[in-house]
Order: sequence, then C-alpha cells, then structure tokens
Amino acid sequence: MNVLVVNAGSSSLKLRVLGPADEVLVEHDVERWDGRGHFGDLLDGGPEVHAVGHRVVHGGSRFTGPTLIDEGVRAGLAELVPLAPLHQPRALDGVDAVRELLPDVPHVACFDTAFHASLPEHAATYPLPPEWRERWGLRRYGFHGLSHAYADRRARELAGGGERVVVAHLGSGCSLSAVRGGRSVDTTMGFTPLAGLVMGTRSGDVDPGLLLWLQRRGGLSADEVADGLEHRSGLAGLSGVGDDLRDVRAAAAGGSPEARLALEVYEHRLRQGIAAMAASLGGLDLLVFTGGAGENDAALRERVAGGLGFLGVRLDPGRNAGCAPDARISGDGSAVGVWVLAAGEDVEIAAQTRSAL
Repeated sequence: MNVLVVNAGSSSLKLRVLGPADEVLVEHDVERWDGRGHFGDLLDGGPEVHAVGHRVVHGGSRFTGPTLIDEGVRAGLAELVPLAPLHQPRALDGVDAVRELLPDVPHVACFDTAFHASLPEHAATYPLPPEWRERWGLRRYGFHGLSHAYADRRARELAGGGERVVVAHLGSGCSLSAVRGGRSVDTTMGFTPLAGLVMGTRSGDVDPGLLLWLQRRGGLSADEVADGLEHRSGLAGLSGVGDDLRDVRAAAAGGSPEARLALEVYEHRLRQGIAAMAASLGGLDLLVFTGGAGENDAALRERVAGGLGFLGVRLDPGRNAGCAPDARISGDGSAVGVWVLAAGEDVEIAAQTRSAL
C-alpha cells in the first residue's frame, strides 16, 4: 500500500509518498506554506496513492488513535483549534486540500497527542479545582507523540531491548518523553505545546504567577502575553539572534553574552528534564536524541550528556562527533545506551494509517 503522508506544520509542509516497505517514492517540502496549493504537482504523474495519512497535532480526549476521517471527524478536529492554534488550522488545510484532490481514497488522521493517551492518571492530572478540570477537560495531553513513538520503537529495535527509554525530540519545538515498554508514562508538554523545555520561540515552563503579574501589574492583555510566550521567547527571546540553535551557537562563539546565556538555559532545562523523565521511569536504559538539533548538534549532546553521569550516561566522544543517524554514541562501558536517530514521523504516520485500515 502506497501512503501519502501529509505533515503540515505551523508554517511548513512536508509531503511523502511511502511504498509498502516505507521506501520514499516521492518527497516534496515547502518551507513557507500559506495553506494552499502544492499538492497537485506532487501527484501528477506520480505513483498511485492508496491511502493518505495526515499528521494532526491535537486529538484531545476523543481521538486517542489513528482515525478514519469523515465529516464528523473533520468537525471534531476543528473544535480542537483553540488547544493548538498554531498547528491545528494548518492540519485542517491539508486535510481539506488533499481530500478534494483524492476523494476516493481513505484519509486517516494520526495524532501527536495519541501516544501520550497512556499517561497514568497521576502524570496526566493537574492539581486544579475539580470543577475546572471537569468542565473543560483540563489534563496533560503531551505532543510530538508520532516522533516519540517511532524513536522509542526504533531505538529498542537497534539496541536489542531496553525497557526504560527517554526520548529527546529537539527541533524548533522540543519535548521529552518517558517510555516504559513502549507506553508513554510521562512527558514535558502539557495541555498545550507551550509547556516544558525551552524551544525556538516558545518559553516552555514559566511560573503561572508571573503571567498573572504581567496582566495585573504589567498591563499586558492575554493576547499580548500569548504572543510573547509563543513567538518571542525561547532561544529567540534569550539570544536576540533568532530561533535556530546553529545561529545561537555561532553568536555565542563570537562572544555574545546573550547567546551564551541562551545556550546555558536551554541545556540546563534539557538536562533537568531528562533526569525528571528518568525519575518517572525509576531508572534509564536508553536515551535517544532525535529532531533537527538532536540529530545534528554534537556539542549539545556532549554538554547535556556530560551532566548525566550520575544516571550512568557516558558518551564516546569520537562516536558522538562523527555520527550520522542512526547511530549509538554511548561509550562501551556506559550503563545507558545513547542513540542518535533520524526523525521518523512519516514512517510512523504511514504505519498508523495502514493499521487503521
């Protein structure tokens, strides 16, 4: 079965046609996508598409596995836009455009939140008034689940086992997951993708009292606070040079104190988060780096892993410096296997699409 994978980000679009063995038959990326076009050219003269898998960021409490899209499901996805205002509308744009082009093949929604539907109640529950939680369904959902699911499965396959796995998905958005036996038991993102680690333009965790202070005493509106947290924080807000870790590292090497601080905050939160995920697992067997920064920034991996020796993490400097995914970078005497894996969201989406059908 050939599966067209539609991965619509907040501003980008990635299209892949994967064959029965997950080989890439066609690929097409649009760095700046406005929600229109780019599908017809891909499909003209290309291989036959038997099904379409769509990445959808938020499934809420209703969608906890891959789901065949019909009008009722489409309406349900639209209702979740307020929970992921950057990503959900773009996913819906992709769904609408490709369903119009390919009306006679099945379309399946695959959710970033679904992998974390297995979170135990104590990990998913916010300590908030019960009437709030019940009225609005407030809970920790978690995100990047398609990437986490693939990385966990691939790492255990390559390592020949490993019950307790921490996956670090490090791209423009960043998150960690604690996975036991293939099931997510903890993660850093929460009700929205804003929580957790420092990201490219997103703040990650911030004292909620600080946000109330900004509105009550600072005079900022809720929209102004949201814009600052989503678009002007993280690496970009700390460094002043942008949201790309490569640019921040270059600026730090050039003597920028702001960029150096940005790296230190980013790395501190990441080490802290990995240790917390290991605590949720009661130990650590495998540590996985994936995503753009996770795959390509050897200095980041070295600095972060260097602070995790108490967990039994030991890198091999040569393996780390010269690796290309998929590769083990831990030293021979390391109690924890450390791996760098190419992100495989498209493979995971194709697999879930086939399973749903």
